[in-house]
Amino acid sequence: MSSSNASSSSRGAILLVGGMGTRLQPLTLQTPKPMLPVAGVPFTEHQIIKAREAGIKEIVLATSFKAELFEPYFGDGERFGISIKYAVEKEPLGTGGAIANAAKSLTQAGPIAIFNGDVLSGHDLNAQFEFHEKNRAEVTLYLTKVADARAFGAVELTADFQVTAFNEKMENPPTNTINAGCYIFNREVINQIPTGQVVSVERETFPGLLKQGARVFGFVDSSYWLDIGTPAALLKASQDLLSGLAKSAATPSHSSDFLALPGAKIDATANVTGNSVIGADAIVGQGARITGCVVNDGAIIGPDAILSNTFVAAGFEVPGGVIAEGSYLGY
Repeated sequence: MSSSNASSSSRGAILLVGGMGTRLQPLTLQTPKPMLPVAGVPFTEHQIIKAREAGIKEIVLATSFKAELFEPYFGDGERFGISIKYAVEKEPLGTGGAIANAAKSLTQAGPIAIFNGDVLSGHDLNAQFEFHEKNRAEVTLYLTKVADARAFGAVELTADFQVTAFNEKMENPPTNTINAGCYIFNREVINQIPTGQVVSVERETFPGLLKQGARVFGFVDSSYWLDIGTPAALLKASQDLLSGLAKSAATPSHSSDFLALPGAKIDATANVTGNSVIGADAIVGQGARITGCVVNDGAIIGPDAILSNTFVAAGFEVPGGVIAEGSYLGY
């Protein structure tokens, strides 16, 4: 057995899913951002399966906003092949505080992957772990390159990928290499984060580690990456997973350019295209045309409705003949 496989048995993970998702309103008024469906399953499921595929045996969901909605769906993780625990924040603690709070529930002693709850990525998490171990790093940030880095944390590196500066959201970033929202921490580093108080890992923990001279490295990966923080991006994530542009083992199998979940009824005269999702027990009426939409569970699309790039809320009935593009129906 290789050393990387031997050490993978002690890997743990923390998933930061406490955010309110204000940029995603109205979709998040009743549902927390990480539980919004993407390609037919809650977004968090894609990240949990990614962790499992990298050999992680145990993951803690760091919850806050609508925390009560996670456990009924994910349970103890048995049906996902990974142990799932929950760390609830009574008051939001920031990214660093959430990590410190969740780490108390982890039994694994090895390196810990930290996932932001709003990033869909195709990066090789196992390779990030191996890079972390090879460089004897204390923290390894997954980094990617973007055309415009102003909205993100821009990270400066040496030639051997050691992090020299972490610039949080600025008008003239010195590089287009950004923090892509998946970190690997050694347990000792997490133990240094104060518990029970608000701490930003981006604005406090990372700069503090650099000041201490800690071994902080950047794992640069150029595969698929998307911040799903806006409705347009959430729709794109779903479409990209169904088209195969993005890959996730959690995406349900489908044979056409749309996904129909169990119990969905699509009239023979209706036309569904553009990597749409038709939710469980939803009904698409005769002559309706659905392109690039997410129609949630139990929704009813009336006859001859024409919808494109539109979200339809669970249980909502769209009247016949409605024409909508880029809309939110029933929220």
